[in-house]
Formats: sequence, C-alpha cells, structure tokens
Amino acid sequence: MEWTGARYVDGPTVEVSGRIAASPERVWELVSDIGLLPSLSAELQSVAWLDGASGPALGARFTGRSRHASLGEWETTSYVVACEAPREFAWAVSDPEHPSALWRFGLAAQDDGGTLLTQWMRLGPGRSGLSHAIERMPEKEQKIVFVRLREFERSMTATVDAIKALAEGTTGTPAAEGARI
Repeated sequence: MEWTGARYVDGPTVEVSGRIAASPERVWELVSDIGLLPSLSAELQSVAWLDGASGPALGARFTGRSRHASLGEWETTSYVVACEAPREFAWAVSDPEHPSALWRFGLAAQDDGGTLLTQWMRLGPGRSGLSHAIERMPEKEQKIVFVRLREFERSMTATVDAIKALAEGTTGTPAAEGARI
C-alpha cells in the first residue's frame, strides 16, 4: 500500500483479491458464514445474528465483538446491505445509512470454474474507534489512517488466503494467523 495522505473524511478504501480454484457457490458458503469469520481474524473475536436471523439476508443484523492492541475492545452491530448469492455479501457497521465502515466480499465466476474473490472495505463516513484516536492526535490523522489501512490490507490478504485454503480443501482448519477483518 502506498501513502495517499488520506484523511478519515475521505472515506479511504482497501481492496484485496485472490483467485480460488473452487466454484463461486463454495466460496459463497464460506464468505457468507459470519460464524467462520472470527476464526480467520485476530481482531474479530465473536459474531452472532440478531432478531432471530440464522443466516445472511438483506437487512439482517449481527453483532461483532472485536479487540485491537491499540484501540481496545468494542462491540458493534452490523447490517447486511447486499446479499446476492453467490456474487456479493456486504455489511455496514453501526448505521446502514452512515456506517463507521462498509465491508464487502465480491465473487466473480472464472472461465476455469474457479472464483475471483475480492474483499473490500471503506472507512467512514460515520464515527468509529479510529475517530477517537484522530481526535486525540489530530496532527497525526493521515498517519493514523494510513497505518490502519495497512493493517486492514495485511489482514484482508490473510483472510482471502485462508478462504482460498478452505475452499480448495488444502487445510482442515483456518490458518490466517494475524488476520483481521
């Protein structure tokens, strides 16, 4: 990731992709299983569907509990804002109209029967834990944003790699040490 000088208000994004030798349907099973996500993440500790939901659906809500050495521990409610099997699964954190972050998995079928998996995220425009860090050190905002985006890029790459291993059957358990989503 290269320095862009982005500020939080810019809505900076991160995107990583990987080719997976498995069908989009198989990859969809993994990316839309929110219960799997904590096992792929050092930051996301647990998730649970709310309101009686038992799986992904447009408008469904889930809680997520996270922990980060610099940001502490927190819980958020996320809203599924896109759910089109086997092509797209996305959720907005805290407020679907003004999220603190927007996360998305995109799946594209490949001619060889595999899948191109893309994980994308955008910070803001709503407030988040990062907003508090920026308020404490406004002169370091661009560095704070850049460091967090680099963390996301590394962890999202590990997440895509772990999903690839699971989808291709090359591992029995998730192996994304240090992954954060």
